[in-house]
Amino acid sequence: MRKFLKKKKGKISQEPEKAWYKKLGPGLITGAADDDPSGIATYSQAGAQFGFNMLWAVLFTYPLMVGIQMVSARIGRVTGHGLASNIRQHYPRWLLYNIVGLLLIANIINIAADLAAMGEALKLLVGGRSLLYAIGFGIISLVLQILIPYQRYVRILKWLTLALLAYVATVFVVKIPWRQVAFGTFFPHLSWKTEYITTIVALFGTTISPYLFFWQASQEVEDQIANPNEKPLLKAPEQAKANFKRIKIDTLIGMGFSNLIAFFIILTTAITLNIHGITEIQTSAQAAQALKPIAGEFAFLLFSAGIIGTGLLAVPVLAGSSAYAMAGAFKWKNSLERELMSAKKFYSVIVVSILGGVVLCFMPIHPIKALYWSAVINGVISVPIMAIMMLMAAKSSIMGRFTLSLKLKILGWMCTGVMAAAVLTMFWAIGK
Repeated sequence: MRKFLKKKKGKISQEPEKAWYKKLGPGLITGAADDDPSGIATYSQAGAQFGFNMLWAVLFTYPLMVGIQMVSARIGRVTGHGLASNIRQHYPRWLLYNIVGLLLIANIINIAADLAAMGEALKLLVGGRSLLYAIGFGIISLVLQILIPYQRYVRILKWLTLALLAYVATVFVVKIPWRQVAFGTFFPHLSWKTEYITTIVALFGTTISPYLFFWQASQEVEDQIANPNEKPLLKAPEQAKANFKRIKIDTLIGMGFSNLIAFFIILTTAITLNIHGITEIQTSAQAAQALKPIAGEFAFLLFSAGIIGTGLLAVPVLAGSSAYAMAGAFKWKNSLERELMSAKKFYSVIVVSILGGVVLCFMPIHPIKALYWSAVINGVISVPIMAIMMLMAAKSSIMGRFTLSLKLKILGWMCTGVMAAAVLTMFWAIGK
């Protein structure tokens, strides 16, 4: 392993370069948070309704996710500021305020749906009242995010990503016809029916979400601030090579992990629910319950526990991305490393986001409608956000000499184009 020299207390000591797995952070957490309970519900419905014919979408979105998330990470690491701060400095305020406002609304709805799913999952496991569990999960997430400093909290989030492995494990307790899976993945039966197109749009909207852009860019800034030897690359260009390599590995593995889990969720529900004629799944908890008589007690337990674990990971990411966006828009002090009283406005957004999600759990709102409108808002605002990100990352006035390579430009604009087409298709489906 390569070594690097480091001066310490007047002596020169040799320390090994960090192993690749120790470099994982913003990309891994961002990717894992993408598979939240709301996403699990979407993947479960895709597998239950269309079987193996939806697996291709997970492979298709992977390079697009990698491209656009690397763009957001680079913006944060190069400039030393999150996306909202950069948009505020270079674009009209009305555009920024509309984007941030819609992001906050969509995230609160998403938090509510996730908390409700976590409550239902725990009710399936131990009985009791799902609403009380949802409130409890909201309070736990809020307390952890406010009281635990960033460096310790991010380690907790990393460990929570292991909860997603529950969806890999479920596959090994049911019999899989791998030849049919391969054929359905690479030679799917596509359809122009509204239901099929709407599900594809839902998958794209679930996989490529604005809150992920804001979170990963801000976490790059957090990591840079937490390390006294690191500076924004505009001020320390000699650190670029190592950091771009780290971002690439982190994002490739993080998005790969995210899509691998999505693949296994679709596969699990396709092989169990779809084959047995169960084609309507409205929540992730319902998917877990439907698995029990078909795949057995163990698969049911794994699926239910995974919902709770992923929710504990996703809720702070959703709330945190809202706080970073609002703080960047209004020039507030912001960092999860700061204590509550030194960043009161930043933490107030986290409080409002999570408690707002808890309050929505009391409302007589249909969970699918809540997820639908959250997806609509996310889809609508993701397109201008991605377009702005691509324009910013190509400007030397913002990125200095670290503007995007041709490969990243192609991937980023492809992702933007796919999401724009998805939004137009969504409106077309609504208007039919």
